[in-house]
This record gives sequence, C-alpha cells and structure tokens, in this order.
Amino acid sequence: MTSRRKAITLMLGGAAAPALLTTRGEAAKTVFKFANSNAPDHPLNVRLKEAAGKIREQTSGAVEIRIFPSSQLGGDMDVLSQLRSGAVDFFTLSGLILANFIPVTAIHGVGFAFKDYDTVWKAMDGDLGNHLRRQIGKSGLYAFDKNWDDGFTQFFSSSKPLNTPEDLQGFKLRVPAAPLFVSLFKTLGASPVAINWGETYSALQTKVVDGLGQSLINMVASKVYEVQKYGSMVNFSWNGFFLLSNGAKWNAVPDAQKEIIARNFNDAAIKQRNDVAQLNNRLKDELVKHGIVFSTPDTAPFKEVLKKGGYYAEWKKNFGDEAWAMLEKYSGNLG
Repeated sequence: MTSRRKAITLMLGGAAAPALLTTRGEAAKTVFKFANSNAPDHPLNVRLKEAAGKIREQTSGAVEIRIFPSSQLGGDMDVLSQLRSGAVDFFTLSGLILANFIPVTAIHGVGFAFKDYDTVWKAMDGDLGNHLRRQIGKSGLYAFDKNWDDGFTQFFSSSKPLNTPEDLQGFKLRVPAAPLFVSLFKTLGASPVAINWGETYSALQTKVVDGLGQSLINMVASKVYEVQKYGSMVNFSWNGFFLLSNGAKWNAVPDAQKEIIARNFNDAAIKQRNDVAQLNNRLKDELVKHGIVFSTPDTAPFKEVLKKGGYYAEWKKNFGDEAWAMLEKYSGNLG
C-alpha cells in the first residue's frame, strides 16, 4: 500500500491503463481523462459534468471522470492521436474531423441529406450510426451508442440573403478544411475558402470571405453575428459528435463499471440533444435581436443542383455503396 497518492500505469494492448489513485485507508480510484473542444458552458459539457457526478456516485467513488473542455489538451487531431495512444481516455469528436482517420464517418454531413432532427436521430441511432460505429471499432477505437448534437448548419452572409443557388454564384464563403464541404459549395457555384475557425471572425471582418455555413449555437458563442447580416435556415448539413474511447483501454474496464459509465454517457447524450434543440429556438431570437435577418428558403433547388452537378454521385463513390444505401434509407434517394 502506498503512503501517498500514486499513479500506476500498465500497458494494455499498447495503450496505457487509466490512472489508479490510492490514498491511505481508501480503495483504489480509477481516474479517466475526458477531452473535448467545446466551451465549459456548452450543453455538451454541462451534461458531461452531470454524468461524471452520477458515475462517481454510482461507483461509490471508484471512478472519476476529469473533463478537459475548450481544447485544453490540444487540437482535435492532436487529441485524436492521444486517444489512439491511450494518453486520453474519452473524447467527443465530429465525424467530419474523424473522417481524416476513418473517411466514412463524414457521411452524416452530406449536403441536404437530413431535413430535420427526427430524421437525424433515426439514422444515427439506427442502421447508419451502427454501421459507422462498427467501422470505428475496426480502427481500434470504441464509439458509444449515442451521438451528441452540434446542430444543423445554416447559411450566413454579410451582403445579401442566400436563398437560391443563384445567390451563391461566385460567393466567397468560409468553409472548414473538409473535402465534403469544399465539394458541396463548388458544385453550388460558390467560391469556398478553407479557413480555420479561430481565424474566421477576422476573415469575415476584412472581407476575405463574405459569409459562412455555421450552426446557431456557434454563431452566438463566437459572436460572428457581429460581422454578418443575413441568415438562411436551410439545414444544409448536420454535425454531431461521436463519444470515443481507446478500444483496448475500454475493454480493460471492469464490466460493472462499463455498464455504469456507458449508461450515464448515453443518457447524457439524449439530454444534451434536447438541450440543443430547445436552445436553437432561443438562439434564433437572440440573433434577430443582434440584427440578423432570417429567411427560410426552399431547399429543393439546392439539392437539384447538387444532383445534376455530380456531388451525390461523387460522395456515393467515396463512401461506398453499403454506407450510401444506409444513408438513403433515412434521407430518401439523393440521386
């Protein structure tokens, strides 16, 4: 028995085991590191903190989840490397970014595939999500059953409403460095410019770009509304997070603790989804107060341009027939 707190690291299938901390007279406590890129007050972290408390209570203090928000442990790709090596135990990551490692996980972001949340959750809790989780499992990671929500992405502009494909012709639009989005906006006739999120505000302010695609929650959190005027509610892409663990480390967790951790994480994901859905209604009103003028365009013309331009055919080929068939089970025929 140690006299003070002591961390013991074991090698399990190439991954370091969670730290086992002991204090004189106390049973061993397992401490897990949970990283994410969201702000501490984001609904994801609010629900994670709540889940961590329940896990600690239901394991009688044997499991502690330490949450590191706001990219405290590094950028997304850096933390993904830490997760794969075992230096980080849990991580929430967008499928669009995970696609740099497992390409098919970006399929949930296909343009205009999901019309509403009901369709999203049927897909991600159903066959499509199960397929993606199996592919993640083959990579040595473990994905929990329930995805977390980052919201639907809308069009925003500083110069004019973006209500039709014609409005996008030559329009300079900020996009993340994701081939799926670059391809989408090129097909729609826009001039997409890949810019890191941290540089987006200044790029909009200095007219390097005139607009962007973004969720309501991130528009408010970043105050990008200060340099935008128009918002088009088109739900052109849905983004969410996979909750990931290192496969070897997760397999090493005792079954009783696994059940408690998984149940609380999955329950928290469901609550967080509801939080974001309710928050979106308030955020739209808040953005209106900040001067954003909203419209709700017909999305059919956008989808028709993408179909005729070969966007859907390109990504069907990239993702494969099996995954595409599962997507269309929920989205309907995309062409």
